[in-house]
Amino acid sequence: MRDCLFCKIINKEVPSEIIYEDDLCIAFKDINPRARVHLLIVPRKHIPTIADLEEGDEALMGHLIGVAKKLAEKNECKSYQLLFNVGREAGQIIFHVHLHLMGN
Repeated sequence: MRDCLFCKIINKEVPSEIIYEDDLCIAFKDINPRARVHLLIVPRKHIPTIADLEEGDEALMGHLIGVAKKLAEKNECKSYQLLFNVGREAGQIIFHVHLHLMGN
């Protein structure tokens, strides 16, 4: 976790354009946006991939989706995608669970 980029962003050790944070998660702009709005919603708890979720993490994951909905509304996204990449072969680059919100 010491080398995890998202943990460093959460701990404010690496600068990022943070647009939302609460006790459970943080949201910031993707540095390589693929849409007008491209945000990453990241749990404060370090979980490498969806495959590593433990019993009890369901509420946390539901919270991430709820935050994504609020941020989509705040950014006036008429339509949007929510995406989790799970594993390197699926395109996951940073091994800390994160939800992509991509909207137009």
